[in-house]
Amino acid sequence: MLEIKNIYKTFNPGTINEKRALNGVSLTLQPGEFVTVIGGNGAGKSTLLNSIAGVFNVDEGQILIDGVDVTHLPEFKRAKYIGRVFQDPMMGTAATMQIEENMALAARRGKRRTLRPGITREEREQYREQLKILGLGLENRMTAKVGLLSGGQRQALTLLMATLQRPKLLLLDEHTAALDPKTAAKVLEATEKIVQKDHLTTMMITHNMRDAIAHGNRLVMMYDGRVVVDVSGEEKKNLTVEQLLNLFSQASGSDEVDDKLVLS
Repeated sequence: MLEIKNIYKTFNPGTINEKRALNGVSLTLQPGEFVTVIGGNGAGKSTLLNSIAGVFNVDEGQILIDGVDVTHLPEFKRAKYIGRVFQDPMMGTAATMQIEENMALAARRGKRRTLRPGITREEREQYREQLKILGLGLENRMTAKVGLLSGGQRQALTLLMATLQRPKLLLLDEHTAALDPKTAAKVLEATEKIVQKDHLTTMMITHNMRDAIAHGNRLVMMYDGRVVVDVSGEEKKNLTVEQLLNLFSQASGSDEVDDKLVLS
């Protein structure tokens, strides 16, 4: 579903601030695979995600989604293949609109607009059933303005909206980092439910090693713009944080682990 072939990205080339963020990354995701990506600050995680989404073009290499070469497509053209949830809970929703209005916008993304009434009774019932998946009681508050919701509720709603049209690829950019631990756990639980229900191919960036181990069926660790650890199946299921740190040290040739990574 996703093929990343030997991609490179350097910021500020030829200047004193030159930084090679991606250094020949290759990665393949099969349909329905849920991959967690972990690494310290500057490892290249967010650059990888932004490269896939088309926020900027890579210097070299190739990116394919479901067999389609999107390497040179602008961000808005890649949007039809991708659902994305950002770190900031405020980014994925329209605060002054109702919950059901936000969902209607997401459900009609990329579809032809008409002059028919905004939300039909049938659509409203569909949205209510979908909101129940989150387990936050939002199905009983569908006419509430989204700006009245908590950060966690908004992030869970954003997640649901990003997956309404079953994207080819779901990108989660540290989508629980701004939430308190209890709320983050709820959003991650909702993430698992939605990904499994719709069999979505998913890439989740996280700083939290325990979350990276607990969620998904494959774990990738990055260091210095490269993939240094890639485990799946039983090996991933049986991983501990200590074992993951040892794997990182062996693969990267470095004992330098980002404080944020360890403290998470």
